[in-house]
Amino acid sequence: MRPPSPPRPDVPTLTDGSVTLRALAERDVQGCWEQCVDPLSIRWTQVPVPYSHHDAREFCLDYAPAAWADGSQWILAVERDGRYCGNIALRDEGHGRAEIAYGAHPDARGTGAMEAGLRLVLEWGFGTVGVQTIVWRAEVGNWASRHLAWRLGFTVDGVLRRSHVSRGELVDAWVGTLLAGEPREPSGRWLKPVPLEGDGVLLRPLDVDDVPRIVEACGDGRTHHWLGRMPSPYTEDDALRWLGANQEQMATGGGVTWAVADPSSGRMLASINLFHLDEVEAEIGYWTHPDARGRGAMTEAVRVVTDWAFAELGLRIVRCAAAVENKASRHVMEANGFRLGGHDRLATTLDTGRADIAFYDVTAEEWAAGR
Repeated sequence: MRPPSPPRPDVPTLTDGSVTLRALAERDVQGCWEQCVDPLSIRWTQVPVPYSHHDAREFCLDYAPAAWADGSQWILAVERDGRYCGNIALRDEGHGRAEIAYGAHPDARGTGAMEAGLRLVLEWGFGTVGVQTIVWRAEVGNWASRHLAWRLGFTVDGVLRRSHVSRGELVDAWVGTLLAGEPREPSGRWLKPVPLEGDGVLLRPLDVDDVPRIVEACGDGRTHHWLGRMPSPYTEDDALRWLGANQEQMATGGGVTWAVADPSSGRMLASINLFHLDEVEAEIGYWTHPDARGRGAMTEAVRVVTDWAFAELGLRIVRCAAAVENKASRHVMEANGFRLGGHDRLATTLDTGRADIAFYDVTAEEWAAGR
């Protein structure tokens, strides 16, 4: 016997005292239009392009009420201080399931209004409506949506390949779930590359503007020799995939990556990564752009990141490794007081084949004493 669908509730007004959720109205048309012509909305949603005031009025006054009437979607406006902040939809998928979707007005992004609104919808959906499972989906790369879902307690259960339609093309999509009764809080760590300052270097988040410098560095023969698994030739698409992989690593708490930059110009000089990270230890990896070699930038960057790893993450030990013959990389470790722990035979891949590595480490106590 097929389980009954949730009831078709009347449009509620929900509030936490700061944010209010209510039915869309005439006063939301302008804000809805501004939201839907915003470049980020166009990039990550399927709003029509071009989008007119007529489209916004039709969505607010016709489409949303009709969805409430037939029970297919429960669409609510998010309001704070009398201003439209965006809208949230809970879409009935039957069998006690619903999909959640949301979009924020540009002025409301980063203010917490959408998170507060989503928490109200989750409480209402699980409680009043009786939904058992709420599903979140987003195109791979929509990190703002994923971060918000993570804050609400959604787990990312996988990637559905070529399952999401984006401007007429099939693209990969993340899918996540939140079950009734589960905590509405993050279940893991999401790391962010907080800016760090050192002597003559600035460590900052990577950005798509760094792609040309990444391509130059990773396409360099010396870089490729020591990092033999790197694609060759190295293209912009390779750089973008690498940026995405770093984002995924940070989103799952496995590591964090910085651009090492010139403090005055912001120009990328190198990259440094803290990876294989758990509650006790992590490993540092790095590469340097050809025009920044020999300037001490990486030696200083390793010092700054090691300081941060011990002070902010509470690690007990930090490790590094390099091919035995990679004297420049080994010098960086030795200059920072990392101790040679031994060698591992044929444990890395150069562009000429397998090679031995030297591995180094430093404990929190040794680091503190050396500083």
